[in-house]
Amino acid sequence: MNFVDGMLVAAFLFFIGSVIGWCIEVIFRRCCTAKKWINPGFLTGPYLPLYGFGTAGLFAISRLPVDTGMYWLDSLIIIAVMGVAMTLIEYIAGLIFIKGLKIKLWDYTNRWGNIQGIICPLFSLFWLLVCAFFYFVISPYCIDAVVWFVNHIAFAFFVGLFFGVFLVDLGHSVNITAKITSFAKKHNIVVSLEKLKESIKSKAERLGKKTGFVFPFKNSENLSTELDDYKNEQEVSTTRDGAE
Repeated sequence: MNFVDGMLVAAFLFFIGSVIGWCIEVIFRRCCTAKKWINPGFLTGPYLPLYGFGTAGLFAISRLPVDTGMYWLDSLIIIAVMGVAMTLIEYIAGLIFIKGLKIKLWDYTNRWGNIQGIICPLFSLFWLLVCAFFYFVISPYCIDAVVWFVNHIAFAFFVGLFFGVFLVDLGHSVNITAKITSFAKKHNIVVSLEKLKESIKSKAERLGKKTGFVFPFKNSENLSTELDDYKNEQEVSTTRDGAE
């Protein structure tokens, strides 16, 4: 595979992985955590870069020249490396946001064996299962999919449009993230983005206003006010839990 083909594969997998990952997270939050329709991640659109980078990384690992002479042993080694890589990507991303930006995108604090609330054995196992599915079901068809992608200009244009929108969204979201980070550092707290979105959504519902799913901060004329409300809610919740 030459450099151009490699870039096409990476772009295609980043696009597919980001979108599918977003769909998975939306359903997971609706069914397991927030119990509401919450737009996950720090971006506005229907994509999560973590899954995009992870998908491209999984494909790269699947191409590693492992040859022990036993197919199933080769497969187990590759899948194990994939699982470790995904857990490492999750941990690094979590550290960057929590330590650097004072923002928590997910929280495994209540999960057994968690490390800093960023990774835990249960979700590492989930990553391992995802990696096995990718290796056996998706990876063998990736090259064929890219060939199809290259031969269909309309879809190539669509992927190009995706990256254009993604970059605009990134600039918009970085601006919002900077405001949240500034607030968090000022008050020496870590802001849970999911809980902040829940707080804004609940407040809007109490006031009889429409809530934004795609643009969760759209109805927030003053983000600092929403952040103050979030901070007060978290302090009350912490006090109540401590009293119990």
